Amino acid sequence: MKLRHLVLVAAVCAFSLPLLAAPLAKAGRWQSTIKMVMAGMPANMPAQTFATCLTKEQAENAENLIPKSGDKRGGCTYTDVKVDGSTLSWKMTCAKSGMTGSGTMTYHGESYEGSMEMKMQDRDISATYTGKYVGACDGTEMK
Repeated sequence: MKLRHLVLVAAVCAFSLPLLAAPLAKAGRWQSTIKMVMAGMPANMPAQTFATCLTKEQAENAENLIPKSGDKRGGCTYTDVKVDGSTLSWKMTCAKSGMTGSGTMTYHGESYEGSMEMKMQDRDISATYTGKYVGACDGTEMK
């Protein structure tokens, strides 16, 4: 009887551990830089740097951490969103533009780097991402 209870408690604890895991990113202001490379475009396209405010609730949902810079008009869906250790991976499909892609981001406490490979109308697009935590939100960043 005691062994049965011990096994039950161990199983409950094992299944509860993922729920207690810390979010990949901490809440606050993040400065992110995106560098895009697209076939047929100049190789020296400038990188874009911007700040975003990540709330505690957003930080707790991995899908909120996916860079959605190519999804300005909406219509993109994100599937196969997975967290493996400190790495987030996903697949993307944008019905309106016909774009598909996949990406990964790896968090290192107060910084991250990642990449995404996309295809749209036989054009290959790649993006690299870097970011760093810069402190509390102050209202000047994108929401």
